[in-house]
Amino acid sequence: MVNGAPLIIKLLESTQGKGVVLAETNKAAESVINAFKSVQTNILVQEFIKEANGQDIRCFVVNGKVVASMQRQAQKGGFRANIHQGGAASLVKINPEERKLAVKSAKVLNLDVAGVDIIRSNRGPLLLEVNSSPGLEGIENTTGMDIANVMIETIERKLKYHI
Repeated sequence: MVNGAPLIIKLLESTQGKGVVLAETNKAAESVINAFKSVQTNILVQEFIKEANGQDIRCFVVNGKVVASMQRQAQKGGFRANIHQGGAASLVKINPEERKLAVKSAKVLNLDVAGVDIIRSNRGPLLLEVNSSPGLEGIENTTGMDIANVMIETIERKLKYHI
């Protein structure tokens, strides 16, 4: 389904880039998949997007709007852009197509808060994953925004809460 190696194999229970393997050959992919199957763990197989050069975009969606976004860059020689794996973050301006993909992804999963990871490819933006409980530290440090407060204000508006 992903047109063979190279490909990415992820443990479904993983977070922060842990349990993610780049299988550069079909033989390596088969070995990794068999190893994961032998311990009866759930995995996800994704196409490797070479032209992304170890970059992805994290869009933070709150109540149907992208409230912040950052670009993450893997360490030299790496493919995981997660900050917890040594990736670096910077501000990024997303285009309308990326914004639409992030918002729609959160909506389809019925999430009021989501960290939507997108990768830029030669075919346009591609969805990597949607996090239902995204961390705030990296995106708040990168953007300087108080996203926790945005979330609280959104909840208060929904509840029509006034002090």
